[in-house]
Amino acid sequence: MSKLKKIDWPLIILPITGVFTVSLILTLFPVQLHHDLTIVRSFLNGHFSFFYILVAIFFLCSTLYAAFSRYGKIKLGDLNDKPQYSNLHWGILVFTSTMSADIIFYSLCEWMMYAQEPFIKQKHNIFEWSLTYSLFHWGPIVWSFYIMLAVAFAYMLFVTKNKRQKFSEACRPLFGGLIDGIVGKLIDLIAVFALIAATASTFSMSMPLLATAVGNLVGIHNIRKLSLMLLIIVVLIYLTVSVIGMKAITKLSLICYTFFIGLMIYILLFSGSMDFILDSGIQATGNLLQNFVGMATTINSKGFTQDWTIYYWSYWIVWCVATPFFIGSISRGRTIKDVILRGYAWGLGGTYLSFIVLSNFGISRQIQHLVNAIGDVQSGKTYSQVIMKIMETLPQYRIAVILLILSMIGLYSTVFDSITMVVSKYSYRDLSIEEDPSKLMRGMWAVVFVMLPLSLLISNSSIYNIQSVAIIAAFPTAIIMILIVISFYKKSRNSLKNNEY
Repeated sequence: MSKLKKIDWPLIILPITGVFTVSLILTLFPVQLHHDLTIVRSFLNGHFSFFYILVAIFFLCSTLYAAFSRYGKIKLGDLNDKPQYSNLHWGILVFTSTMSADIIFYSLCEWMMYAQEPFIKQKHNIFEWSLTYSLFHWGPIVWSFYIMLAVAFAYMLFVTKNKRQKFSEACRPLFGGLIDGIVGKLIDLIAVFALIAATASTFSMSMPLLATAVGNLVGIHNIRKLSLMLLIIVVLIYLTVSVIGMKAITKLSLICYTFFIGLMIYILLFSGSMDFILDSGIQATGNLLQNFVGMATTINSKGFTQDWTIYYWSYWIVWCVATPFFIGSISRGRTIKDVILRGYAWGLGGTYLSFIVLSNFGISRQIQHLVNAIGDVQSGKTYSQVIMKIMETLPQYRIAVILLILSMIGLYSTVFDSITMVVSKYSYRDLSIEEDPSKLMRGMWAVVFVMLPLSLLISNSSIYNIQSVAIIAAFPTAIIMILIVISFYKKSRNSLKNNEY
């Protein structure tokens, strides 16, 4: 059967129609859309905050159980399969395929956002708690979303050898033949829409920083136009890479990781704040360990939980439609315990390195009165403008800015070429693990992914609107994620009953 005949047309046409519609509404009726998003978000925050918290706890506990129980011994593949990638290469692929450029944006400015929150202001050390909450929001709970689903998808691909590479297929052990009908279609449509919301959030939040950094180097001050130009450039890069295939993706991930580590090393060595960065990082990590349970279960926090914790859970949840599938697809030959423990090690290692170095670098400038970052934000400057003021305190700061630009472009490209590959596989009714989607299909999705971010940039949507899109899309996606985990345990129990492990 040709690939054209295998295409699941409703799964392509309906999301594209939806993207066109939402993009049009964003461009023509931004005020009305803000009003509608506010109503829906307020309803979810008011009545379902507990749901997002319970989902987070469920996934964290599930990964620990899967790793340290008999399930951890299950090999993701045939008994004689060897890992496709070395431990180093696998870890780099995991980090670069999941962390987009927003990790750099948030690492540099999230402490400023938290320092203005009433809930944080009541703490004894505002900056320590700001970094502590960053490490919490980008820590074990959100990584458990990716890791647990990566295990479920890898089991589906390499143990049960399912030839239908779709989000819904992971629910087949629960729903059986219903997955072939309207239930499966609904699950896959929710997945694709959630992924579109995720890409919109990522591009819209961090692209202005990339544009500001480039503008600082070349002397262009029209950030909106520059953002649009850079968005197109990034799309062309990841479109080219995704069309070439996995070999190009793996090479780009190594290049991207080199720039990222280079930025961290430059700031550590030349900021003059290495001792402060390391000491504050250790303090914040210790603070997190002491208060983790309370932070994970707090709901009444003067709105902080709803505005930030639930947003971050939601943000990672909508990305769970694609990034765990990619992690699972590169994990053949590994045991479940290996994927979980190494996934945590590489995921937490990379994110914590970014936040400890970049956040403490900014905090050190605030404490030393080299910049008044919080005051500048309160006076109306954008986070991107303030970040550039902080970067300018470095010796030969343009070197750091170039590394920042290359890291952001690389992280954008590695994440989006991997998810383009994944969602292209979703677009077929049947596709074996050895088959790749057509280049035309990958190219089409690369273009679709950029439409909603373009609309958000053109309409100058607020951070609140962008966050609201993620929170709303995450609600049905989280339900499906729970079903996938239950399906995994139901199916994998057979392997244990047969004493295969």
